[in-house]
Amino acid sequence: MTVELKHINQEFHLTFNSDTNTADEDDITPIIDDITAWKNQGGKIIFFEVSDASNTYSSPIAAQIFGWAKRIKSLGLDFNLSLLPKNLQEMLVLALKVENTPPKEKKNAMPYLERIGAKSFEVFKKVKSACLFIHETNLSLLRFFTGQAIWRKNDFLFVFADCSYKAVGIISLVSFLVGLILAFVGALQLRTFGAGIYVASMVSIGMTRIMAAIMVGIIMAGRTGSSYAATLGTMQVNEEIDALKTLGIKISDYLITPRLISLVFTIPFLTMLADALGIFGGAIVGVAFLDISSSSYFDFAIKALTLENILVGLMHSIVYGIIISLCGCYEGLNAGRDADSVGKATTGAVVTALVWMIVATGILTVLLEMAGI
Repeated sequence: MTVELKHINQEFHLTFNSDTNTADEDDITPIIDDITAWKNQGGKIIFFEVSDASNTYSSPIAAQIFGWAKRIKSLGLDFNLSLLPKNLQEMLVLALKVENTPPKEKKNAMPYLERIGAKSFEVFKKVKSACLFIHETNLSLLRFFTGQAIWRKNDFLFVFADCSYKAVGIISLVSFLVGLILAFVGALQLRTFGAGIYVASMVSIGMTRIMAAIMVGIIMAGRTGSSYAATLGTMQVNEEIDALKTLGIKISDYLITPRLISLVFTIPFLTMLADALGIFGGAIVGVAFLDISSSSYFDFAIKALTLENILVGLMHSIVYGIIISLCGCYEGLNAGRDADSVGKATTGAVVTALVWMIVATGILTVLLEMAGI
């Protein structure tokens, strides 16, 4: 593709030849210099034309003219497309209308106090939406236990299975390793005082009171809470939730309550499993590194187990189950309509659940301390 500059009747014409050659920078520079000199003499408009009108449908010649149009504009001159074939004119006019530079971010021109008010109102709407969601869920639970809710047994069993035995593998592995790590860290300190036997008591109390519940909560938030959000978010994108509302089915009865009850019912049993495996993991450290007999380790571990600590851990797990279920369902039901919203809802469910789990742990710890438990 070559370009030829012609001076016709005091007009500058750029003629594009559709041959096999390709213009490089050395060919372009003299033409740019000539155009710049003509501009300095008062020239304003350059006419574009092609030497072979029968080949104007080819992409290379259109791209070549488009590039020269940009160059002419950058030199402060204008160009005229009237000598080009009509089809090529229409193509170039459409291409030149498109802005290729990324849009600039619009600065917020609102006053500072107005921005604070808008942000506060947005937070208020989110809090109001969450409170209404919790209120509707409470009413749905009441309808569920009185036999008035509309739900499917097969869906309930599917969710129940996902919250129960399907989560046993990952919880068993993590709980065993946490108990092992907890015992190993404690053994490093207790061994210096000749009190290595008490690592069994430390692991038993730590796992049953809080560690097992926290680890199960974290795993279930990343596994089950995200699953709730992804499932409901996908239903939102596919307009399945709108279809259920059109049929007069309450979303809280059909989608939320079965998931909430399934997780709250199963998470205490998973926590007790985590207690046992955490204590067993601590036994590996006690027997292998502290030269404690297995009988002595489990004797001290059983003596340290109290119903009070076990119930405290189970209470934490139930609270975590409620938080994970509510966060997962809320984020899923409030997801947007595009594909990206499902990912955002899943991430939001996990992050929100973890944050509220930490907040709940702090509140429960203070309350239990005040009660002397």
